[in-house]
Formats: sequence, structure tokens, C-alpha cells
Amino acid sequence: MLHLHHSCLCFRSWLPAMLAVLLSLAPSASSDISASRPNILLLMADDLGIGDIGCYGNNTMRTPNIDRLAEDGVKLTQHISAASLCTPSRAAFLTGRYPVRSGMVSSIGYRVLQWTGASGGLPTNETTFAKILKEKGYATGLIGKWHLGLNCESASDHCHHPLHHGFDHFYGMPFSLMGDCARWELSEKRVNLEQKLNFLFQVLALVALTLVAGKLTHLIPVSWMPVIWSALSAVLLLASSYFVGALIVHADCFLMRNHTITEQPMCFQRTTPLILQEVASFLKRNKHGPFLLFVSFLHVHIPLITMENFLGKSLHGLYGDNVEEMDWMVGRILDTLDVEGLSNSTLIYFTSDHGGSLENQLGNTQYGGWNGIYKGGKGMGGWEGGIRVPGIFRWPGVLPAGRVIGEPTSLMDVFPTVVRLAGGEVPQDRVIDGQDLLPLLLGTAQHSDHEFLMHYCERFLHAARWHQRDRTMWKVHFVTPVFQPEGAGACYGRKVCPCFGEKVVHHDPPLLFDLSRDPSETHILTPASEPVFYQVMERVQQAVWEHQRTLSPVPLQLDRLGNIWRPWLQPCCGPFPLCWCLREDDPQ
Repeated sequence: MLHLHHSCLCFRSWLPAMLAVLLSLAPSASSDISASRPNILLLMADDLGIGDIGCYGNNTMRTPNIDRLAEDGVKLTQHISAASLCTPSRAAFLTGRYPVRSGMVSSIGYRVLQWTGASGGLPTNETTFAKILKEKGYATGLIGKWHLGLNCESASDHCHHPLHHGFDHFYGMPFSLMGDCARWELSEKRVNLEQKLNFLFQVLALVALTLVAGKLTHLIPVSWMPVIWSALSAVLLLASSYFVGALIVHADCFLMRNHTITEQPMCFQRTTPLILQEVASFLKRNKHGPFLLFVSFLHVHIPLITMENFLGKSLHGLYGDNVEEMDWMVGRILDTLDVEGLSNSTLIYFTSDHGGSLENQLGNTQYGGWNGIYKGGKGMGGWEGGIRVPGIFRWPGVLPAGRVIGEPTSLMDVFPTVVRLAGGEVPQDRVIDGQDLLPLLLGTAQHSDHEFLMHYCERFLHAARWHQRDRTMWKVHFVTPVFQPEGAGACYGRKVCPCFGEKVVHHDPPLLFDLSRDPSETHILTPASEPVFYQVMERVQQAVWEHQRTLSPVPLQLDRLGNIWRPWLQPCCGPFPLCWCLREDDPQ
């Protein structure tokens, strides 16, 4: 056994060097690596801050399993999401394209899909890496969160469903976990809807009383019919305000297996064991490979559903408990790979969809993540804290263990990387913004292929970065949100910072930072302090114009028409509105 372990270590040490020599000798050598067709396991956390993980500098949060991935693999320290909220970020991840290209953005403040029963979603003409890998013979699965739409015209057409975007198997939430699933005080939409319904009730009640008084005093010549209808409408609105919370729980917080609802609403104490059981089952079924499995964790989004044996165990309250439980889940998945003999043949990737939420706060208790030294957080399209995320790749014997890369990379890069590893071709009929990471991961390339990266907030360009190779990393902010209260580092009192309107500042000239020396974006450079200020601004503005010329008009999936609740699109496992079922046994 010791002899085998020693051989494995030697193999790991000389294989990357051998690959580097091959790549330097022949341009086509990278295709030799792709010919190995590894299994691909993608792990994505929800709302995790880059500062929440031990290997990224947190010494009070216990994340040994994620840290082990970094020790055995490659860690990216300038890994950037294409959006600072989940729906657009995940669309970009799956397609390798800025979400503005697919229309997975809004222009009116609807930052993510608001309802499962809305018609918006990832368009059917978009190509995901899952679709390409499926065509190349991979078994493809998605377990966990989707949040990229479900139906278009009926409750069963499933036009946006994962199975229509290249996945053979789906188990999880078609929507997203949210505070409203547990009727938390931190609410995404329930509290706002209740307030609106109560306001309308008061207006109609006042109208009804006014009509009654006018009718009885003969001051208003009106029949009793308007009085009755206004009174009935007021009663209906009052009842709706009481039941809207239950509607949300049943409408959005449920589990599906492929096209079938299995649990509506969710029983939270079962969710984590069910997810782990499903992952293990998929790996065992497909261990002869090749497979692509995307594990899209429900952790660490509020309401931070955590099993009892993790509650109160961390130094960071319920949020820390949830992070440490997710790390334990990662460990369980890695154990399954080991047991099934899949570790050495599987490329593993770990990331978060965007930065941690600073506004998830009640009193002095923080229920969102920590973004380390980086300014801002979830929902902020330009500031680093909203878009700089963990990025870890492990492929034993191929990728050098312990390698750290500070070059700019993007979640969109996963698309061309896994497509080429699977022997596929990146689509030529559309712009793909991601770049193949394999040369950078192997060490055969010293620089990222990203010279510029654009940072959007909805459809509005807030910032851009310029990688001036061998010199510096410039960051230009055109628009920034106004933090509240003044002097704070977030938009407290709101769910997220806005992208437009009175609560943002348009900078003229734009703000300039040197991320190489100032990754926290605290020192604004000016023409007086930076000799090349105007040259940098001119070059970045030119890059922005060139980028914008590649954009084509597309319907915005998250705008009002595609992002309102439509009862006829609502998935329901019984006759609507009796949406209740539990169709699968407890996990083993």
C-alpha cells in the first residue's frame, strides 16, 4: 500500500511537467489531455463570501474539506462572477456568456426571477456546457438549485427546465431557497406583498365606507352595487394579505425529480440528507463515466436551513453553522468519490455564484457572508466584494497541487474549459466570453486570456477591469451605489443595492483603482496622483465600446412581463391551489 502511495506521489510530480513539455512542442498537445475525458464535478455554493473559507484567509471558520481541495489542486485568487446576483450569474456560468447577451437581466429592478410561476428563464436557443457534453456522451446531472426558469405557456411545458438545457437528470429546487420559505423576518417578497395588499385593502375599505355614508346621507347618488363590490374586494385583499405567505411557501419552495414534483412544500429537515443521497446515487450509477455532475448547493442562502448536529457549533452563529455544514457535505461527496474509485479521474471545481450578502442582518446578528478585504457584497455590480468568489480546481495527477493563480479568471471560463476537456467544440455561431483555463491551470500559460472584464448591474455597465499584463490591474467604476447610512459599506435597509436611479452615482470622470496595489478599492486615483490616468481611461472606454458593439438586442427575461406570477404557469402536485404532496420516503 505504501509503495502504491509513493508511486502516486511520483506520478503527480512528473505528469504536469511532461504535459508542459508536450504543450510547448506541439499546438495540438492540449487535445491529448482532452482525450482523457475526465469526469467533471462542479460544486457551487449560494451566496458564499470569499472570506468565509479557510484557504482564502478565514482562520475562525472551519472548512477543512474545501481547504483540502485547494491544497490538492489549484486556487484562483481573482476569480470573478459575471453578475452579483444568482439568476444572471448562473446563466453566465452555464453559457459562458455575459447575461446581457442572453437577456437574463432586467432594466427595472427585478434582479432575479421572482416566481417559479413566471414565464422568464434561460432562453431555449442558449447553449449550455451540459448540452454539449451530453452530445459528447457524458451522463449529465444537476442536483440542487436551478433558479433559471421553468415554464413558458403552461404549467407543464417545462421550456426552461434543466432537462431542456442538456441535463439528463435533475433533482432539487427549480427556484431558490429564500427567507420566505421559512417565513423569516428577512423576507425577499412576502413582507412587501403583505404591505401592498394591506394598503390596497385600506383604500378599498375607505372607498366602501365613503360610498355607504354618501348613500345613507343622499350626498352621493349611487346604487348599492358599487358599495357591495368595493366591500367584497376589500375583504378579498385582507384575506390575501393573510394567506400570501402560505402561497409563497407552496408556490416556490418545493423539490422536483426530473419533471415530477416530489415534495411540496419542502420538509427542511429532510433536504440536506436527500441532496447527499441523490449525489451518491448519481455517482454510483455513472461511475463508469464519463459524467458531468453540477451540485448546486442550497447553502448558504437564507434561511440557513441547518441540521441539528451543526447548530451552535461555529463561532459565527447560524451563518457559520450553515457554512460548516456545507463543508461537511463537500467532505461526504469527496468520500463517495474515493469509495467509488473516481477521485483520480474526476476534475472537481468549487465556487460561489457571487459574493456574500452584507444586508442580511437583523439587529446585531449577521446572516450573510464575509467578503474578506474586498469592498461591497451581493447585489453590487462593480465592487469586488460582490463579484470576487472562490475558485478551486482539483484533478489529481494532472493539475499541480498547491498552485495559486492571481490572474483574472471568470466563472464563464468553466464553459470552454469543460467543453474542450470533453472533446467538444465551443459554439462558433455566438460570442463566448469565457476563456479556456486549462493552459493557465497547468502552468503552460503565464497570463489569463482576459485582457478586459465587464461588470454589469442588471443591463447597466457599472465597471470594467483592464489587465495590463506585466504591469498592473486597473479597475474603472462608471457607476456606484450610494451606501446607506452614510459611511456604511452596504445598502442597509434594502435587500440589495440598486443599479440605477437616485441611489446610484454616475462618476465623471470615472473612479480609477489599481487592484494590484489596492485590492480593497480604498484609494481613488486621480489625474494628479496617477500619471497615466487619461491613457487608462481612454483604453478602457475603447474596450467598452468594442464590447458593446458585439451586443445584440434580445428580450429581457427578468423584466416585468416575464417576471410576474401567472397562476396558469404555477407547478402544483395537486389541483391548484391544493399544492401539497410528499411522494418519496425519508432518506436512508
